[in-house]
Amino acid sequence: MSYNTLTDEEKRVILDKGTEPPFTGKFLNHKGEGVYTCRRCGAGLFLSDAKFDSGTGWPSFDEAIPGAVQEVPDADGRRVEIVCAGCGAHLGHVFRGERMTPENTRYCVNSISLDFAKG
Repeated sequence: MSYNTLTDEEKRVILDKGTEPPFTGKFLNHKGEGVYTCRRCGAGLFLSDAKFDSGTGWPSFDEAIPGAVQEVPDADGRRVEIVCAGCGAHLGHVFRGERMTPENTRYCVNSISLDFAKG
Protein backbone atom coordinates (compact mmCIF):
# COMPACT_ATOMS: atom_id res chain seq x y z
CA MET A 1 0.00 0.00 0.00
CA SER A 2 1.31 3.46 -0.82
CA TYR A 3 0.98 6.27 1.70
CA ASN A 4 0.99 10.05 1.47
CA THR A 5 4.28 11.78 2.23
CA LEU A 6 4.23 13.19 5.77
CA THR A 7 6.00 16.20 7.22
CA ASP A 8 8.16 15.75 10.32
CA GLU A 9 5.35 17.10 12.53
CA GLU A 10 2.80 14.78 10.89
CA LYS A 11 5.15 11.85 11.51
CA ARG A 12 5.50 12.85 15.17
CA VAL A 13 1.73 12.66 15.67
CA ILE A 14 0.64 9.99 13.17
CA LEU A 15 3.49 7.49 13.48
CA ASP A 16 4.93 8.26 16.92
CA LYS A 17 1.54 8.76 18.62
CA GLY A 18 2.08 12.40 19.51
CA THR A 19 -0.52 15.09 20.14
CA GLU A 20 -0.85 18.50 18.53
CA PRO A 21 -1.33 21.44 20.90
CA PRO A 22 -4.99 22.20 21.73
CA PHE A 23 -6.81 24.96 19.83
CA THR A 24 -4.22 24.97 17.01
CA GLY A 25 -5.46 22.41 14.48
CA LYS A 26 -6.69 23.42 11.02
CA PHE A 27 -9.93 21.42 11.39
CA LEU A 28 -10.92 22.57 14.89
CA ASN A 29 -13.44 25.14 13.59
CA HIS A 30 -13.88 23.67 10.11
CA LYS A 31 -17.53 23.52 8.99
CA GLY A 32 -17.48 22.06 5.45
CA GLU A 33 -19.73 19.25 4.24
CA GLY A 34 -17.92 16.07 3.27
CA VAL A 35 -15.68 13.37 4.72
CA TYR A 36 -12.71 13.69 7.05
CA THR A 37 -10.06 11.27 5.78
CA CYS A 38 -6.85 9.74 7.09
CA ARG A 39 -3.88 11.98 6.27
CA ARG A 40 -1.62 8.94 5.85
CA CYS A 41 -3.70 6.63 3.59
CA GLY A 42 -6.74 8.66 2.51
CA ALA A 43 -9.39 6.33 3.94
CA GLY A 44 -12.69 7.93 5.00
CA LEU A 45 -12.97 8.18 8.79
CA PHE A 46 -15.71 10.61 9.85
CA LEU A 47 -18.64 12.26 8.07
CA SER A 48 -18.92 16.01 8.59
CA ASP A 49 -22.37 15.70 10.19
CA ALA A 50 -20.77 13.72 13.06
CA LYS A 51 -18.50 16.67 13.98
CA PHE A 52 -19.40 18.80 16.98
CA ASP A 53 -17.85 21.54 19.10
CA SER A 54 -16.72 19.91 22.33
CA GLY A 55 -14.76 22.92 23.60
CA THR A 56 -11.76 20.66 24.26
CA GLY A 57 -9.38 22.13 21.67
CA TRP A 58 -9.42 19.27 19.16
CA PRO A 59 -11.88 18.29 16.44
CA SER A 60 -14.52 16.03 17.95
CA PHE A 61 -16.87 13.53 16.33
CA ASP A 62 -19.61 11.48 17.96
CA GLU A 63 -19.58 8.73 15.34
CA ALA A 64 -16.99 7.18 13.03
CA ILE A 65 -17.70 5.63 9.64
CA PRO A 66 -18.42 1.95 10.43
CA GLY A 67 -15.22 -0.10 10.35
CA ALA A 68 -12.97 2.92 9.69
CA VAL A 69 -11.50 3.41 13.17
CA GLN A 70 -10.00 0.85 15.54
CA GLU A 71 -9.79 1.26 19.30
CA VAL A 72 -6.61 0.24 21.10
CA PRO A 73 -6.03 0.53 24.87
CA ASP A 74 -3.17 2.93 25.68
CA ALA A 75 -0.13 1.32 27.29
CA ASP A 76 -0.91 3.10 30.57
CA GLY A 77 -4.48 1.76 30.57
CA ARG A 78 -6.02 5.18 31.24
CA ARG A 79 -7.30 6.03 27.76
CA VAL A 80 -8.34 4.32 24.54
CA GLU A 81 -6.37 5.28 21.44
CA ILE A 82 -8.05 5.46 18.03
CA VAL A 83 -6.19 4.51 14.87
CA CYS A 84 -7.09 4.30 11.19
CA ALA A 85 -8.30 0.77 10.48
CA GLY A 86 -6.68 0.94 7.05
CA CYS A 87 -3.11 1.89 7.93
CA GLY A 88 -2.82 2.13 11.72
CA ALA A 89 -2.22 5.90 11.76
CA HIS A 90 -2.65 7.46 15.22
CA LEU A 91 -5.73 9.70 15.21
CA GLY A 92 -6.32 10.54 18.87
CA HIS A 93 -8.48 9.02 21.61
CA VAL A 94 -12.10 8.07 22.23
CA PHE A 95 -14.05 9.02 25.35
CA ARG A 96 -17.45 7.72 26.41
CA GLY A 97 -19.90 8.81 29.08
CA GLU A 98 -19.33 12.57 28.84
CA ARG A 99 -22.92 13.24 27.66
CA MET A 100 -21.86 15.87 25.11
CA THR A 101 -24.13 14.40 22.42
CA PRO A 102 -26.93 11.80 22.36
CA GLU A 103 -24.37 9.23 21.14
CA ASN A 104 -22.41 9.80 24.38
CA THR A 105 -19.13 9.26 22.50
CA ARG A 106 -16.35 11.71 21.64
CA TYR A 107 -13.68 10.81 19.13
CA CYS A 108 -11.02 13.42 19.96
CA VAL A 109 -8.86 13.72 16.84
CA ASN A 110 -5.66 15.57 15.97
CA SER A 111 -6.30 17.81 12.94
CA ILE A 112 -2.86 16.93 11.65
CA SER A 113 -4.01 13.29 11.31
CA LEU A 114 -6.81 14.33 8.95
CA ASP A 115 -7.51 15.59 5.46
CA PHE A 116 -10.93 16.62 4.13
CA ALA A 117 -12.82 15.73 0.98
CA LYS A 118 -15.78 17.91 0.04
CA GLY A 119 -18.86 15.94 -0.74
